[in-house]
Amino acid sequence: MIQSIFSSLTSFKELAFKSGLNVLVAQKESGASDKQTRNRAGKTSLVETIHFLTGSNAEKGSLFRSPALERENFGMSFDLGGEAVAVERSGHQKAKIHVEGADFLNGKTQISNSEWVELLGERMFGLHALPEGDGHAPTFRSLFAYFVRRQLSGAFTTPEKQATMQQTGDYQVALLFLLGLDWKIASNWQKVRDREKTLAELKKAVGAGAFGSIIGKASDLRTQVTVSEAALNEMQAHLADFRVLPEYAQMEAEADKLTRRINELSNGNVIDTAAIRDLEQATSSEAPPPLDELERIYAEAGVTLPGLAVKRYDEVRSFHESVVRNRRDYLAEELETAKLRVEQREQEKQGLVSRRAEIMNVLKTHGALDQFSKLQAAAARKEAEVETLRQRFEAAEQLEGTKNELEIERNRLTLRLRRDFAEQKERVSEAILAFEETSKRLYESAGSMTVEETANGPIFQFPMQGSRSKGIKNMQIFCFDMMLMRLCAKRGIGPGFLIHDSHLFDGVDGRQVVSALKVGAETASQLGFQYIVTMNEDDAFKERIDGFDLKNYVLPVVLTDAREDGGLFGFRF
Repeated sequence: MIQSIFSSLTSFKELAFKSGLNVLVAQKESGASDKQTRNRAGKTSLVETIHFLTGSNAEKGSLFRSPALERENFGMSFDLGGEAVAVERSGHQKAKIHVEGADFLNGKTQISNSEWVELLGERMFGLHALPEGDGHAPTFRSLFAYFVRRQLSGAFTTPEKQATMQQTGDYQVALLFLLGLDWKIASNWQKVRDREKTLAELKKAVGAGAFGSIIGKASDLRTQVTVSEAALNEMQAHLADFRVLPEYAQMEAEADKLTRRINELSNGNVIDTAAIRDLEQATSSEAPPPLDELERIYAEAGVTLPGLAVKRYDEVRSFHESVVRNRRDYLAEELETAKLRVEQREQEKQGLVSRRAEIMNVLKTHGALDQFSKLQAAAARKEAEVETLRQRFEAAEQLEGTKNELEIERNRLTLRLRRDFAEQKERVSEAILAFEETSKRLYESAGSMTVEETANGPIFQFPMQGSRSKGIKNMQIFCFDMMLMRLCAKRGIGPGFLIHDSHLFDGVDGRQVVSALKVGAETASQLGFQYIVTMNEDDAFKERIDGFDLKNYVLPVVLTDAREDGGLFGFRF
């Protein structure tokens, strides 16, 4: 229960509240022009003040950060967990909260805003007893906003949401908690949505070509991973068997030198072998022409050789034979020398080839240190390549397989929710009946609340005749909030007060407005909570019903926008 709201601002109209129904009226002064309305009288500012004092962020555009107000303190005295406390805060030092009368603070009077929010969550909703969350657990601010709906957040649009921008997961978690159901099911549903959102973004990126070439197809990557892993295993096995030889470079140079010398010897033998072949052919062909052949040639030419010429020819032939003998002796000597050179080279080659084979055998089973280092570096690069392929393969598999997994998870959560509703049938029925009971007291054809187990979590619906009209929709919100107050009162949680500003009654028939206030007053009295309403005077007293006089609940402070000092803050800014 809230006892009072006050401020260091001297023109501020301090408000004192009592138990049950409290109505803060904004009136139109007699003689006020049509241009002077109640829209700036401060009805909504009261709601914003309560949120400011219960830990709202108060960002730069906040009312309490305006130059006219940021240096002023605003405060509220209220009951918190059975203790009467007073809290104060200013826009200038929005992160600091001053608290008086809170024995649970062990003598502290100043705490941070985040600590204050945490304490409010513990004392009002028992949030300290919740298991460690992961970003999808109920929070004080999300729960509290159902009891003090903010027009600035779009809270009067649909019953199940306290803000237009409230995400599905947030309101499902909050409402299952407030209804006493398993809120962790809704939390898990939000995790599924988060994964689906990530998956959709990834698929969109792949489709746009941003990651298509990086990730690839799982089937192609499976093959690449298999081949690369085999190559890596082979390299690692080679490294394991590698033996470093310090003299590797010297032996490698010696082998090169031996190879060059062997090649020189082989080339020399090729040349000498060709020379031997030529010498043997020349030796066999060295001979003087025979006499009868010479005579036959001359006879064929018609020339007869005289006896003297024949004698001279014999002398020439004898000389020529001598020359041929000398020539043969020379060729034989050259042939022998060439054969000797070939033999010597072959002997040298055999020794060199044997030595080279010995060196090459050592080099084959050993390696140089720099070669080992290069092999290690190559293996490291291959290992990194394999790891990258594995990650791409896992990403591709996740991309291609996550959709099915999420569908299975949705079905599993749907079964969990259905089972929870069956196990908590009394609580679900209590919520449905509480909503319908309040609706019956407002309309002949009662509206109802349904909670459906869907593949997207619990869906709250409120079928009611004429529910498309703004007024009927707002009365659905009224019935819903009264249902929450009834259930929370039974469980002993909640702030102990419910606040509706005049926007809830926009478009509502005058008789339904008075009926709603009567129901609110009776329900608050029956359950022992405080119901604070801000209203325009002509809406509040447009209709009357028997047995209920709204004037008994109107606060002595009356707001108006007809005068400069008529609003909640006492001046316009």
